[in-house]
Amino acid sequence: MNHDTIFSPPKASGGVHEQIESFLQTVMQGLMRPHDQDAAAEQLGKPGRPVSLPSVTLWMAVLVAVLRGLKSQRAIWRLLAAGCWWRQPSYDIGDQAVYKRLEQEGWKPLAQVFERVSQLIAHWLRPALQAYHQRHTPLASFAREVVALDEMCLDQVSRRLPILRHLKKGDTQLLPGKLVALFDVRLQQWRAIEYIAYAKENGMKCAYRMLASVKAETTLVLADLGYFSFRWFDELTDLGYSWISRVKEHTSVVVLHTSYQAGDTFDRLVWLGAWNSKGKYVVRQVQFCQGGELRQYFTNVCNPTLLPMAEIARLYARRWDIELAFLTLKRELGLHLIWSSKSVVVLAQVWACLIIAQVLQAIRMEVALRAEVDPFDVSLPLLFEALPQFSSAGCDGIVECVRQGRRLGIIRPSTRLRIQAPEIPPEHLIPLPQGTVLCRQPCYRQEKSPDKLTRSNKRNAPEIEVHPQRDRLVAILRQREAQIKALARQVKVEQIPKPKIVPPKPQADHTQLSNAKVAKTPMPAVQPDPSIARPSWAWSQPLGAAA
Repeated sequence: MNHDTIFSPPKASGGVHEQIESFLQTVMQGLMRPHDQDAAAEQLGKPGRPVSLPSVTLWMAVLVAVLRGLKSQRAIWRLLAAGCWWRQPSYDIGDQAVYKRLEQEGWKPLAQVFERVSQLIAHWLRPALQAYHQRHTPLASFAREVVALDEMCLDQVSRRLPILRHLKKGDTQLLPGKLVALFDVRLQQWRAIEYIAYAKENGMKCAYRMLASVKAETTLVLADLGYFSFRWFDELTDLGYSWISRVKEHTSVVVLHTSYQAGDTFDRLVWLGAWNSKGKYVVRQVQFCQGGELRQYFTNVCNPTLLPMAEIARLYARRWDIELAFLTLKRELGLHLIWSSKSVVVLAQVWACLIIAQVLQAIRMEVALRAEVDPFDVSLPLLFEALPQFSSAGCDGIVECVRQGRRLGIIRPSTRLRIQAPEIPPEHLIPLPQGTVLCRQPCYRQEKSPDKLTRSNKRNAPEIEVHPQRDRLVAILRQREAQIKALARQVKVEQIPKPKIVPPKPQADHTQLSNAKVAKTPMPAVQPDPSIARPSWAWSQPLGAAA
């Protein structure tokens, strides 16, 4: 399919809504027609009144409601009862019939539409994206895909229903759930979405299912500190994914090799964990200072020539793209206002918003690629304010936005923070000595089994984190106490004025950096474990390491 045929300008006067709705109508009819035929065949031999409202019409009304900013299930009923949209007839049905049908139909038809729309949009954007990459270096050129992983809690529902009135404002039971999502940074498109009914549930299991939608060997994963875990990093490396993460505060590391260091800027290989918890693989830690603030990152791409420090900072800054995409769902598409407290209807609204978001993001991405600017240099609200004006004159709205976008302020410099890391010449990097051990036996924190039965219905108390230097601190305190007692006995015997006791400075004084702590005590030599074989991924091999 030619990408120019998806959002062609309408013949009659109309806006961007008409173009998007026409595209969605074509997709819906192609997907839903077999479903409606099967439903009609099943209804022929059954007693009762036949279905008067086709499924394709119902779901198109849901999509139109989201696109036009309607705010309730009752607004969907008004669309169906009034008609006059897309030459649709008016349906003589009550609002309760629409509520019942939304609950009975489920959300899977819209999930199928989402997959189909995503495939068409990816095919539509591919030529422009390839042309853009021929003129500009792509993000993480060694990776085929760059994805961001994150979660979003849906906003609280109002306490209008009788069963919710006894709950206090801010109660977690008012949260309709949360979304765990995977976002394509290059295409600015949603790749996978999963809904969790309980907003406080850990989404780590869903994260693994999200990553199953992309190829491991060619994908770079960007995740926030909510996914920071030694086990998670090691499992991603085992599966073949490359990843980048910020450094969590008070993370202890053991320096294995320093490739570059100048003041506060360094690039080195470290072991994650110096005390009770230990990671399996050597990872790369980089640090630099910008605006008086130290920034640190971990990655399993250990070759600094393959992924320079400046590229790491540039990539991780794009993790914020998924946060802005979540904001678009809530602010532009009304997902901050949930239509119903029923999970089926909530999911229908979520999938409808995601479908519209895919189309809106694709139009902005097309304008950005043609104008050779960052997608966030294109204002989404101004873009959809200007497109109907160009379309009403019979012009191609996208072409006109590219041509006049800078003059009209549609294309303007983004206000996002730009993180700039120093460029390190390759000749200044110190190679890793031959034969350096890069794997060790891991030791993760003990996790309680979720299948273990408890005698009480109360939630398990959170596990208390023990300070990694607890034993050393206890020994120092006991030594101080013994010294004080010895001095007190000596003063009593000699009958002299009690001297002022100054506690000695402990010898084990660990230097703490801004986020990560480096163990200064001599660590035992790491012996290679013959049962562990480091993956053969090229990106995981550090500079100068033995094959």
